Amino acid sequence: MNTMARSTAGAAAATLVAALILAIVLATCADSGAQGADPARVTFPSMDGRTKLVGYVFTADKAARAPAVVMMHGLGGPYATDANGRYDASTLSRRHQMWGRLWASLGYIAILVDGFGPRGYPQGIPRGSYDRRPEALNEVTVRPLDAYGALGYLRTRPDVVPDSIVLQGWSNGGSATLATMAMVAADTPGAVAHSPVLGFRSALAFYPACWLRGMFEDGYRPYAPIRVLVGDADEEVSPKRCATLVEKSRAQGGDIAIKLYPGATHDFDDPGRKRQSIDGNVAAKADAMEAAPAFFAEQLAEALMRSR
Repeated sequence: MNTMARSTAGAAAATLVAALILAIVLATCADSGAQGADPARVTFPSMDGRTKLVGYVFTADKAARAPAVVMMHGLGGPYATDANGRYDASTLSRRHQMWGRLWASLGYIAILVDGFGPRGYPQGIPRGSYDRRPEALNEVTVRPLDAYGALGYLRTRPDVVPDSIVLQGWSNGGSATLATMAMVAADTPGAVAHSPVLGFRSALAFYPACWLRGMFEDGYRPYAPIRVLVGDADEEVSPKRCATLVEKSRAQGGDIAIKLYPGATHDFDDPGRKRQSIDGNVAAKADAMEAAPAFFAEQLAEALMRSR
């Protein structure tokens, strides 16, 4: 790309980022509890060749094709803890609704993948159950296949720009995000090496467990830019382990960085009263909801310019 093209792409990214700020403020004023139409329920196959997944699609009213975000839930699954056996769009957790609606308000199509319900665990699996988790929910060898299933589904939609799809995951879904973005998938049947054009353009991993079942002990290198966001007071995963993963990956040429939020815990972006009663979480959530759209806008600017 010549100097003028780079300048134009940079200007486009700057314009997108600036335009995002007002939309973010408007979207977050009402927080995640904002009322709105429930997202559409869709189904599509996982790349595991066996599972029909459920997805919830958040869209904004617009005529032009849009970039898209695949969202991967954590151990608790996509639904609220008080779903009481009703697992559908109306009982999605407040955090997932918050992010889905934020992305839609910014012109994205966002799909939240339910990878647990179709496998018999709609209520999620308990924390502290690492040694007892079903292999069917493995975040390193199985859930990446769900992410790529969602990617394939989005590329069939006429309202999606097919080479402008990004990935976001939380906790266990953040670990799945890291595994999904690996240059060469770790022991994942059916997965292949990807590139930003064939795979995801970039990714965000919120407070992932960075051990990744020991499958990247020889090194982790993502095929596209990825950012890790975690609190330094996280009580469930090790920020230090994530920092080490990032440091080693960068030494091998990986485009990966970590942001450590002072005083923030696990689930720092959960809009519920319990998590938002912690000052570190309030600050981390506010920053993440600005930083995440800005990062994706920057990564997608060039591809979106070509699509217009």
